[in-house]
Amino acid sequence: MSQDELAAWLRLALTPGVGNGAARRLLTRFGHPAAIFTQSTAALQACVHASQAAQLHQHPPGWDTALDTAWTWLQNAGAAEGEGCGRALIPLGDPRYPPALLQIEDPPLMLYALGPAAWLGQPVPLLDSSCALAIVGSRNPTAQGSENARSFAQTLARQGWCVVSGLALGVDGAAHQGALESAPQGLPSAVRPCTVAVVGTGIDRVYPRSHQALAHAIVRQGFILSEYPLGTPPLAANFPKRNRLIAGLSAGTLVVEAAVASGSLITARLAAEQGREVFAIPGSIHAPQAKGCHTLLREGAKLVESVQDILEELPAARQALDRLTQAPPASASPAAAPASTAVPPGTTATTEHPVLAALGFDPMGLDQLQGRTGWNTAALQGWLLEQELDGQVARLPGGLFQRLVRS
Repeated sequence: MSQDELAAWLRLALTPGVGNGAARRLLTRFGHPAAIFTQSTAALQACVHASQAAQLHQHPPGWDTALDTAWTWLQNAGAAEGEGCGRALIPLGDPRYPPALLQIEDPPLMLYALGPAAWLGQPVPLLDSSCALAIVGSRNPTAQGSENARSFAQTLARQGWCVVSGLALGVDGAAHQGALESAPQGLPSAVRPCTVAVVGTGIDRVYPRSHQALAHAIVRQGFILSEYPLGTPPLAANFPKRNRLIAGLSAGTLVVEAAVASGSLITARLAAEQGREVFAIPGSIHAPQAKGCHTLLREGAKLVESVQDILEELPAARQALDRLTQAPPASASPAAAPASTAVPPGTTATTEHPVLAALGFDPMGLDQLQGRTGWNTAALQGWLLEQELDGQVARLPGGLFQRLVRS
């Protein structure tokens, strides 16, 4: 990302009164943040309110300082995290942006990311969410709760799953640690993080401070992600909001221990609203840390006693993981889409994009579209994301895509 591109994205993100929804409407209509700021008031008001249009014609307060801070941070990759670690700012439309987040109600405009430089440098999604499971729970778990979180994460990571959590004290930390214990030594050849931490602060801060060493370990074998600007302190309101990303990045959410009123139950309910699976480990009827799990079980969560209980509920994820395991290692240089694209038999050759021709106007899954085009997964997902932002393709529930008719 060039400094000019960074400036445009930060200006859009920091404009007062323009939230993620309004920003997405503007991007869909005008294509790139830099183009938004050249539009007339009338053109902007086709997407946003008059007050928002007025704000877009002004530089946001603190924008220059935020730009200098972010640019310096990006240019000093590895300075704090160590050799081989990278930094990135990943906006909507970037091929590294996790596609699963586009299915949630409020996808972030940008993600700040820390992780292996070799992974961040590849134009593929940071995470295959079909092979990721969120593990969340109490900040004050019992000894058994901590061990359950560590053990489940360790077993899942050993089988190739990515464990997603929030880097908090207690269950979150135990889950990250368990996943790291099963991570291969050295960087694997494929982009498959063993754990992802979604934090509620600026990514340049570690909260709690006692997790400094854990955070450094995570960025060698996985990612730390944040939607908040650099320097954002640990504000209480930000942590429930970030929970939608923990749930959205995962095929399901496992609650290990939780009180009835807790952030873990917020994550679980967000997962259910997003159509993800929810799992809970039961505990003693006398333990306050078990009452949240028992509440979820009464509401329909799946009772879990072993990792196998989770795998049985996520057969599609298991199949995706098998495909990843059997796929050839990623090459050192990013894989590009094939020069020639197969078009379904009987399709008339036209000047339109061959993948649009292959997609047609009926809902279609990614696997079927791959079979028609011959494109690899990473290239196809990146292309579909670009077309979503351009208003040519819609993402439907169930992992389907549909071509749109432009007016």
